[in-house]
Amino acid sequence: MEGPQQENPAEPPKVAGEANGSTDTGRGPRLREIPLRLMIPNMITVLAICAGLSGIRLAFENRIELAVAMVLLAAFLDGIDGRVARLLKATSNFGGQMDSLADIINFGVAPALVLYVFILDQARSIGWIAALVYAIACGLRLARFNVMAERQSKAAWQSEYFVGVPAPAGAMLVLLPVYLGLLGLAPERTMALIASGYTVLIAFLLVSRLPVWSGKSESRVRRDLVLPVILVVVFYVATLMTYTWETMAVTALGYLITLPFGARSWQRKYGGDWPAHPAHGGDGLPGDKVD
Repeated sequence: MEGPQQENPAEPPKVAGEANGSTDTGRGPRLREIPLRLMIPNMITVLAICAGLSGIRLAFENRIELAVAMVLLAAFLDGIDGRVARLLKATSNFGGQMDSLADIINFGVAPALVLYVFILDQARSIGWIAALVYAIACGLRLARFNVMAERQSKAAWQSEYFVGVPAPAGAMLVLLPVYLGLLGLAPERTMALIASGYTVLIAFLLVSRLPVWSGKSESRVRRDLVLPVILVVVFYVATLMTYTWETMAVTALGYLITLPFGARSWQRKYGGDWPAHPAHGGDGLPGDKVD
């Protein structure tokens, strides 16, 4: 008759739950259990962060053209990571938090520092204050967007309009003085002061309650407009590759010009004042009632 089994001192005791293969809920699922498709959008977000931070380094090395290109690349990557996640059905709360943290770097910190190194430093403390105001405004705008996105009940206009200029567009707009400088405009003190005022203006547009058309409601193109739209896209990409800074300057100015028309379109469609009360969807500011 065999005696009782002795425990092997070299083998560590098993933790409760390991016998049936369950994971420690406090530590989260093991990495090998996460499908690769769930990691792809997060990898794109990480690449966007790397591009934004690389843009800052290149700016301090006085390689401004590459710095701006990196910031724009970060904006492009940030714009596609969410779409890739939805296409792969890989959306997650973790990815949403990663994307939100990436936005403040790519659209707030990186453009502000690139702009400061290129021209705002000529205005000394005024230029630095303008850069700070823009970066903080971008953070506030992103926080408000996250609060509004989490609301259970949303107003009908929220599927068509942003509240204030979105952060990616703000990054593209605030770099307008850099585009002009790369086209030959001297970054001297007078221009630095003007650029500082312009930077504060863009910061105000980010945190304002201005209705800005988002384009999200236009998910389809009429059949007779398919070919013209394709030609317009090809023309824009070709000019962007050939006349990069001229195209970016025209794009920024064109976007600014369209803002009053978007606000007027909202007023015609929905009427009345731009809603701020929580009953109408709120603006995501502190003090709003949580639905």
